Amino acid sequence: MTTPACPKCESTDATKSGVVNNRQRFKCKKCGYHYTVAKVGREVDSYYVIKALQLYIEGVSYREIERLLGVSHVSVMNWVKKYGVRAPRQTDYHPTYKIFNQSELAAFFQVPGNLKGAGMVVTELGDKFMVIRWERFRAS
Repeated sequence: MTTPACPKCESTDATKSGVVNNRQRFKCKKCGYHYTVAKVGREVDSYYVIKALQLYIEGVSYREIERLLGVSHVSVMNWVKKYGVRAPRQTDYHPTYKIFNQSELAAFFQVPGNLKGAGMVVTELGDKFMVIRWERFRAS
């Protein structure tokens, strides 16, 4: 492990000097200054945050977003809360989705019936595309 540079004198010659607020504390051997470094944690790429929030706004559930993007549903809930995204109001429509590669997506749009009777959004999902459609709930 390399010791982080002292913010006061830029020396990298330091020793560990305890833990403060779950962060490692260091003492510079050159100037005697005590300092801590920022916690290095796993940060999720902003692409996934934005994509998760888009899917949530389109009515896709937390667990479904977890399966699609590979991020925890708890993370998605935290992002929704953090960014103040409002839940979509419940209607007579429900979202369904399909994932296509580029040639499958082109073939999907060639079928005339696929463009009728439902609202639709196409969004990029890595190297694939997701088509989200809203269809009316059918009365039994």
